[in-house]
Amino acid sequence: MKKLKTILLLLVLAFQLFFGLVHASNTEKSEPFDVSEYIMHHIQDAHEWHLWGKGHEGTSIYLPVILWDNGLKIFSSKELYHGDTIEVLPKASASVEESKAMHYLKGKGAATQYALFHEEIYKLNAGALEFHNGHPKNASPLDLSITKNVLSLFIGAFLLLVLMLSTAAYYRKNGAVSPRGIAKFIEPLIVFVRDEVAIPNIGGGKHQRYLGFLTTVFFFILINNLLGMIPVFPGGANLTGNITITLFLAVCTLCITVFSGNKNYWKHIIATPGVPLVLLPIMIPIELVGIFTKPFALMIRLFANITAGHIIVLALISIIFINKAAAWGFLSVPMALFISILEILVAFLQAYLFSMLSALFIGAAVEDEHH
Repeated sequence: MKKLKTILLLLVLAFQLFFGLVHASNTEKSEPFDVSEYIMHHIQDAHEWHLWGKGHEGTSIYLPVILWDNGLKIFSSKELYHGDTIEVLPKASASVEESKAMHYLKGKGAATQYALFHEEIYKLNAGALEFHNGHPKNASPLDLSITKNVLSLFIGAFLLLVLMLSTAAYYRKNGAVSPRGIAKFIEPLIVFVRDEVAIPNIGGGKHQRYLGFLTTVFFFILINNLLGMIPVFPGGANLTGNITITLFLAVCTLCITVFSGNKNYWKHIIATPGVPLVLLPIMIPIELVGIFTKPFALMIRLFANITAGHIIVLALISIIFINKAAAWGFLSVPMALFISILEILVAFLQAYLFSMLSALFIGAAVEDEHH
């Protein structure tokens, strides 16, 4: 059974690498292989979910574009990706970025007044995109679109609800019996979060109040870390490698920590015991800054580790196309496969570290005074 699971895991990872190779091989031979563009295309958010192929001949899932620009405007992102050639101003002495923009498209149909540049939507001025110092200076409407990361967020949230509700329904029906089915896999993880994360870091029986948050954060990060590795759609979605997602999770930890803080917690920040009065003007700002640096570290750690893993795998695959020789695959593919296996460990490790450190910060905020 263990051998079968290992074989299936290797097949999934090989399948993922195969689609990476296929996607990269779609680069025209007449064009030099741009490693940075290839990598950024895979890790950044987009208004489409690209499957395979290149340009107009490629196959993609086009997601809805939702803009607020003097009213609500909704249309398919296909109208932006398959529009007309855009006009770029000024034309003379165009910078590199302006020259690249000439290959981008302005919308057609309901999207004729907008252009998509580096996945940002800009409002056209007289049908043109104006640049200043290499950056578009056109106004950007409020973008509420369902992007690739947003769709991945919905998928991850749906899976989280299915797993948790199914497990809860099983125990509601059968009581405290030996788990079976999905509950057999979910219960050990929930018990692990309770016994190894919540209880050791939030003492005094106060962990029950925060167990729901810690369990949700653990499973949310774990599920989306793993979804980013599964090649259900080639390229996947880099949700937990998006800093806005990790920022939101860190802000949740910050808010719970601050609003749960008791008088003992604030006493150690405003008037640290044992510190001379003359040093308090120095210590208080340091302690206040520490409130924000702790969740900031949570945000950066998760974002950097997940993004770095994807970049390393893509960079290793790119070696084949940089050297334009399939023989390099005997070196790059095994190395990329090894990093992909390592990413599975990182997926669990980052979920554990985020929930454990969150519990540690909350535990410090609710800890009773010792005499």
